[in-house]
Amino acid sequence: MTHPYFLKARHPRVLAHRGLLPATGENAPVGASPSNAVWENTAAAFAAAHAAGAEYIETDCRVTADGDVVLFHDETLTRLLSDDRSVAQVRTGELAELLAPHGGLLTVGEMLEMFPETRFNIDVKTDAASTPLGALIAPHAHRVLLTSFSDARRRRAVDAVLAAGAEMRPATSAGRASMMKVRLLSALRLPCARALRGMDALQVPERYGPIRVVTRSLLRAAHRHGVEVHVWTVNDSEDMRRLIGQGVDAVVTDRADVALRALS
Repeated sequence: MTHPYFLKARHPRVLAHRGLLPATGENAPVGASPSNAVWENTAAAFAAAHAAGAEYIETDCRVTADGDVVLFHDETLTRLLSDDRSVAQVRTGELAELLAPHGGLLTVGEMLEMFPETRFNIDVKTDAASTPLGALIAPHAHRVLLTSFSDARRRRAVDAVLAAGAEMRPATSAGRASMMKVRLLSALRLPCARALRGMDALQVPERYGPIRVVTRSLLRAAHRHGVEVHVWTVNDSEDMRRLIGQGVDAVVTDRADVALRALS
């Protein structure tokens, strides 16, 4: 059965990668810079994605020194704040102060409360985040997809949601090992049902080093088992249209505004 995460939403899908940042032109660089007051994974970036019409927002979570599950991609503050401390070493209040001029820190709980209609794709970045996510996600499992590069971490996070009393499991996407297994099996025309069991999406790059991941055989195998294929991170409108034309179900993009126009 199709997970509610995908029901009554536009297809092809557009996932706003860490929200939406100001840019000049569709290929403008994104991320933190002195001229860019709004940073990724902040309340302002999410509000901009929502205002542009994005139904889905992709984000990342880590745990602070206080044990709060916050939206933050990197292990350390180095790239954004020129601070070599890890997120796990910083208290939530201090991190909130540091991000206040750049769009505002969000915890997972705050995100779900502030954007009650938005569907979220949450990449669980650390083992420490897996268990505390459970109680936060449980009432919202119908509009959350949990993923991680680590299949084991993703499974722990899903188990934590169910243990917290969720009426259903959240949607899930394959980790790196499962993704590459499906890629290999599909290329060899071998059965993929077991590798895809419990998956709702394969979220993959178009290429992984020299290996082309998005192939006709992978698309056929995934769709045969009711699994969507989402490609990251696609910022060029022509690439978006090309991939959707090949049968891809969604693009994960820094330019949700561009994607929504290109794929309308």
